[in-house]
Amino acid sequence: QTEGVTVDHVDHVKDYIGKIDVLMICGGSATDLPKQTPEYAKYFNVIDSFDTHAKIPEHFANVDRAAKEGGKLAMISCGWDPGMFSLQRIIAESVLPEGKHYTFWGKGVSQGHSDAARRVNGVKDARSYTLPVESAMDMVRHGEQPVFTAREMHKREVFVVLEEGADAAAVEHAIKTMPDYYADYDVTVHFISEEEMKRDHAELPHGGFVMRSGVTGENGKHHEFIEYKLNLDSNPEFTGSVLAAYARAVDRMAQKGETGCITVFDVAPKYLSPKSEEEQRHTLL
Repeated sequence: QTEGVTVDHVDHVKDYIGKIDVLMICGGSATDLPKQTPEYAKYFNVIDSFDTHAKIPEHFANVDRAAKEGGKLAMISCGWDPGMFSLQRIIAESVLPEGKHYTFWGKGVSQGHSDAARRVNGVKDARSYTLPVESAMDMVRHGEQPVFTAREMHKREVFVVLEEGADAAAVEHAIKTMPDYYADYDVTVHFISEEEMKRDHAELPHGGFVMRSGVTGENGKHHEFIEYKLNLDSNPEFTGSVLAAYARAVDRMAQKGETGCITVFDVAPKYLSPKSEEEQRHTLL
């Protein structure tokens, strides 16, 4: 707990109406945020990190309706993907309309895949890493625009601590054939001790790449390539840093009278910075 910071139960959140500039909602995307964000957006300016890409339009509509009802401003799907990677995709696509974009994740811990592996019978603990396939990235970097399968873009590496007496072969088979999580990828399973897990896999690193391969000029004469990379020691700490910057923007935009739901696409960069607009132009432009 940070010294001097009040900790209270979420049941008391309405006691803080009128006392909070921006409410940062840090629940999970599967079941928490679809309920919490529309509810709290009626009473507070809010920001969340909802990251189920396929359900963003539905989440946006629900939050937009609630925020407008309460006269509040709500930002959803903020972080690095969706979030910072989304910005890179829209900018690169706009600059190079003749082309194709690719997003590669890793190397990093996938918390959802780790949880799935831990649910396998006989598993005491597990940590799952997502790794980009280097040969696929090299193809894009060299100007090709292939259509990849999931297996061709990423692979999974899982470190498992077994329960006493568990069948290692059965655990490995259950993980590798698990639908939605592992069946569509090349998967390597390592069995390690509990001590090794605590020593070597306690952190939550992650990262990834957004690439745009395109052409310019008459008949696509020239190949152009954009690459944006993140390499993170701590996924949750970095995501929190992104949320803090965008919470600053939500507060500034709310003070201007904006309401409803927004995403990173709606925020001018000047609202993110603690510097004045004059300082931004002088030091960053």
